[in-house]
Amino acid sequence: MIAVFKKYITEKVTLTEQEWTLIQSVCIERKLRKQQYLLQEGDVWHYNAFITKGCLRRYRIDDKGVEHILQFSVENWWAGDRDSLINGTPSKYSIDAIEDSVVILIRKEDFDMLVNRIPEFRNLVNIILEKSLIASQERIHDAISLTAEEKYLGFVERYPGLSNRVPRRMLASYLGVTPETLSRVRQVVMKK
Repeated sequence: MIAVFKKYITEKVTLTEQEWTLIQSVCIERKLRKQQYLLQEGDVWHYNAFITKGCLRRYRIDDKGVEHILQFSVENWWAGDRDSLINGTPSKYSIDAIEDSVVILIRKEDFDMLVNRIPEFRNLVNIILEKSLIASQERIHDAISLTAEEKYLGFVERYPGLSNRVPRRMLASYLGVTPETLSRVRQVVMKK
């Protein structure tokens, strides 16, 4: 699966063979079975995680036992808890596999070393962070401004095929609607 990670990186930036060897030397491959945790609430997150296969979700369960999904991550996406990673604080979130998955983990110290030693890698990280910020802003806007139907249509348009990979109850949680509302919205959309 390291080949998937190499392809992702080399499609975005140009590296020397020595730089790639350094990156590869700090990569840890981890396989996750469906429903297996990558991170549990209360643990401190120490990695940057790149998904080479599968689908993960980052979520939180509130005091009433209601699950709130903040993010799905699929192949060629990154996952983790930046707050816990940067501040060394216990995570407020859990991350687990929706499907059997494979991730490449890079410890924070190693990731920081790569950013400092490989300018092209630093450029890649900056691009990823910019895109992540934009995606977060769009998600907040959608959550506070759109109807249930608009949220669903926006999700399907932004992430083609993902709605078929995640259970409906999880998609409803991500969209901030009940599963019943999501069923009604999907019926309305199918009729159009």
